[in-house]
Amino acid sequence: MDGVVIGAKEDKLGIRSSDTHTIMYNDVKVPKANRVGEDGFGFKFAMKTLSGGRIGIAAQALGIAAGAYEMAADYAKQRVAFGKPIIQHQGIAFKLADMVMQIESARMLVYRAAWLKDEHKDYDMASSMAKLAASEAAMKVTIEAVQVHGGYGFVKEYHVERLMRDAKITQIYEGTSEVQRIVLGRCIENGQIYLP
Repeated sequence: MDGVVIGAKEDKLGIRSSDTHTIMYNDVKVPKANRVGEDGFGFKFAMKTLSGGRIGIAAQALGIAAGAYEMAADYAKQRVAFGKPIIQHQGIAFKLADMVMQIESARMLVYRAAWLKDEHKDYDMASSMAKLAASEAAMKVTIEAVQVHGGYGFVKEYHVERLMRDAKITQIYEGTSEVQRIVLGRCIENGQIYLP
């Protein structure tokens, strides 16, 4: 449409296989035929779209975390230091154990949010929880995966550095981790979250 300008491709930290461009609207006239819903519908529609999108981002974060864990576990079984595979060193074993726990905890929240959505039940709060837990897990797990790889984790050949860069965006888009905490705080305030 006249007035829609697509900016240059951004050079991003992560998710580099997905192009990102700024879109600018200069005096764009949108015909009524292109309007979605009635007056006042747009905000509610946008918020519901965000809630659904958060489940997708949570699943993406979960996949990034799981991939990083698998790379770290495989590497720890093969890399020998002080006469034995590093997985047999308690410091590494504890890192891997924490990674598994964070991934599985996030997985349950992601599955619950997706199930609620599939069942046409209210999933707004669950999607915020899932997105927050999975994106935080993805960042923690990928950082530890780089650490398990030692110096090799810092080079592109081993790919865990890419996963760490990719994990960061999951804490940002579809609402930052801080926004998810605000959403959950309001749910607590309104009595939507309680522990029996």
